[in-house]
Amino acid sequence: MDWNLATANERQDKRRASSVEEIHAFYEGVHPHLESILEEVDRFPLGELPESHLPIYNLALALAEIAPHVELYKGDPAVPYAFEESRMIAVHGDQETWRGKSPMDNKD
Repeated sequence: MDWNLATANERQDKRRASSVEEIHAFYEGVHPHLESILEEVDRFPLGELPESHLPIYNLALALAEIAPHVELYKGDPAVPYAFEESRMIAVHGDQETWRGKSPMDNKD
């Protein structure tokens, strides 16, 4: 399960390093199960997801990362006719998404 990645940075790097075929295979494998995945993880408040559910949550996030590339860009891992993505730095891109941290969590 090489798409089971905990951070936004990891998911973006995986998408950018993947081939069109890999992106399509992942999309076609997970997309039909998205509704049931979301129903299952929605049973828990953000930040309280049990460890046993992290893989399916991470797969749903990875699907969200690649869906526009399949649905709008024919599976191209890059964003055609756009800025160079590596110039954009996610403020919380290296944090595990499931923890549900808010930028306000670090304020005094």
